[in-house]
Amino acid sequence: MTLRERITAALKDAMKNKEADRLSTLRLINAAIKDRDIALRGEGGEGQVTEADVLAILGRMVKQRQESARAYEEGGRLELAEKEAAEIRVIEEFLPRQLSREEVEAAIGTAIAETGASSIRDMGRVMALLKERHTGQMDFGAAGPAVKNRLSGG
Repeated sequence: MTLRERITAALKDAMKNKEADRLSTLRLINAAIKDRDIALRGEGGEGQVTEADVLAILGRMVKQRQESARAYEEGGRLELAEKEAAEIRVIEEFLPRQLSREEVEAAIGTAIAETGASSIRDMGRVMALLKERHTGQMDFGAAGPAVKNRLSGG
């Protein structure tokens, strides 16, 4: 079952079980995926997102909600922060398990070795390989500086 099919099945279950908050989040996920489909068609593509695209969309959605939750907490709006956290939990059901810090370091080492990267100029190739293999499993905002550090001899 593809990720898209799993999301659709979860949406139907949420409708049947009258889970309003869950349904709302699942509809947001579906809308984001359909928006990407439409954008791909506009770019001359076949109009269907890949599994990697869906994982990237879900990853962005989680990151947006984490930032919103942090802002709400800082502003003392705890009920809104909790709503964002609940949405994150629903979205994360469809993401693969996140890699531990040690696993991220090992993946970076493997990517550097496989690409033959030796300097900071090779960072793009290393990041591309990591994104190809680990989309949805690691925070690339944190992985980027780690790759840069390794390639600059740190």
